[in-house]
Amino acid sequence: MRRKDIAMAERPLAPDEKARRSHRPLRRPMPYMIRYRGLAIGACFSLLLAAGATLTLPMAVRQMIDHGFSNSDSAFIASYFSLLIGVAAVLATASALRYYFVVTLGERVVADLRCDVVSHVNGLSPAFFDTARSGEIVSRLTADATQIKAAVGATASVALRNTIMGVGAVAMMVTTSPRLSLLVLIAIPLIVLPLVAFGRKVRRRARHAQDVLADATAFAGEQIGAIRVLQAFTSEKGVARRFSAAVEAAFQAARGSIVARSLLTFVAIFTTAASVVAILWVGSHDVLSGTMTAGTLGQFLLYAVLAAGALGALSEVWGELAQAAGAAERMSELLAEKPAIVAPEAPVMLPSPARGSVAFRNVSFAYASRPERSALHGLSFNIAPGETVAIVGPSGAGKSTIFSLLLRYYDPGEGAVQIDGVDIRQADPQSVRERIAIVPQDVTVFAASAAENIAFGRPGTTRKEIEAAARAALAHDFIMALENGYDTQVGERGITLSGGQRQRLAIARAVLRNAPILLLDEATSALDAESETLVQMALERLMHGRTTIVIAHRLATVLKADRILVMTDGRVIEEGRHSDLVARGGVYARLASLQFDVGAEGFEGAAE
Repeated sequence: MRRKDIAMAERPLAPDEKARRSHRPLRRPMPYMIRYRGLAIGACFSLLLAAGATLTLPMAVRQMIDHGFSNSDSAFIASYFSLLIGVAAVLATASALRYYFVVTLGERVVADLRCDVVSHVNGLSPAFFDTARSGEIVSRLTADATQIKAAVGATASVALRNTIMGVGAVAMMVTTSPRLSLLVLIAIPLIVLPLVAFGRKVRRRARHAQDVLADATAFAGEQIGAIRVLQAFTSEKGVARRFSAAVEAAFQAARGSIVARSLLTFVAIFTTAASVVAILWVGSHDVLSGTMTAGTLGQFLLYAVLAAGALGALSEVWGELAQAAGAAERMSELLAEKPAIVAPEAPVMLPSPARGSVAFRNVSFAYASRPERSALHGLSFNIAPGETVAIVGPSGAGKSTIFSLLLRYYDPGEGAVQIDGVDIRQADPQSVRERIAIVPQDVTVFAASAAENIAFGRPGTTRKEIEAAARAALAHDFIMALENGYDTQVGERGITLSGGQRQRLAIARAVLRNAPILLLDEATSALDAESETLVQMALERLMHGRTTIVIAHRLATVLKADRILVMTDGRVIEEGRHSDLVARGGVYARLASLQFDVGAEGFEGAAE
């Protein structure tokens, strides 16, 4: 759970706010249900039909007791039994239709809700993911969505059915015997008030159980994703102990919710059963005194049982709805998150055709997670269209932050970042990113085919274009050597490929992007000497005619750059070509001398 969520959970709520929050989350699926009003109407009609069929049964029983048995008329009894068979057929049909409509509606609503949540999360700014855990988000999409599906489908159906049954049974009880009904009305508050009180406790504990389970799920997802590192450091037992502790905490939280629901069920069933017994005792005296027929008492008693059963079922449903409310609240929190980076109402169009110029104007920036430490301090530089600029410096100098600001993952605290003369804060982030291709050092390869990984970010690409991009990145040969060529599934995070192969897939992806600005974060770092030479040739062809910014740790990747920016502590301290900087005898010359002396060490290691 994020800090904001924890703070909200710990803040004491006023009684009226508790009431609002206990019901408001359940409104979240309502707009989705309205989309499928046909299914909702069909479900409601089926519920009414089933309830009506059920409520006719006590009247038939009364007629048989008061008239059929007393007259010993077998034909009369047979006609009533035939009627009961017809009612049973109507009840069965209505119940089957109800099941179809409500379950279909639940599946449809949750499918749409999941899609909307994923779409919304994908649009959130990277700052959100600096603190949020992906495992917890997945938990909300799976476990919480399942709870909502149950509520929208079966649980809501049962709740509505028992509400209709309860109201209908009470109305028929009043019609049958107003005197006995008065006793029922006196007993109703004794039943309903505990339901409300325990229901709130169930909801709070259900929400807590879901949060703890999400933490355990997030931990498990993180460990499974790093299984090779886990096994390499022989940490299996330690991780298993930590996960067991997390699961035990989730179990204890769930048990608290179960205890609350059990108490709720006990109170509801005991109070309803006791009220029925009391009514039967009073009614039996009325029959003995002759003020009521046996059939009328039987009819009233059946309606009382139906009403009590409805209330008893509602007690269980109330607990399930409380759990669903907790799940809906967690989903609502995700949907309520606002991206920090958004397009302005009237975005400025980037020039067309694109030139590819880049400029930083007195840019200062600090990450929200480290506000006391600025990553960039008054940074200014210009990159002309088609120019290749390398950025070097020790770890923490601000090199990667330049890429993040250029891609508008964040906005600078001061100053402006410009592409083709336009402040990118005034442009649509999508338009900005469409002009940029990136080859990161830590390559992301998806659990898909090689062809799908290359085509990522450019839907509708033909196989011919994919193969051309792979050839340009020198990836075609190793892809064709795979079991199914371009259709080979490369596994989660590309686990079946070597580091160099994953890097070349990323380069092919950038080739296919065909953007005017190219960002290379030490794109050849994972390659052996022979592959590095070949891929460097491919990159040079890719860089031709494009504005290229290279984050480099090894000298070989910057020798041919038009300019080199040397950074430290978020500032550019030297600028020039390789030969000029070496001749100047400054920081770059010292780093270059150290690197040549130690061989293949990078700038970061040399700087230290």
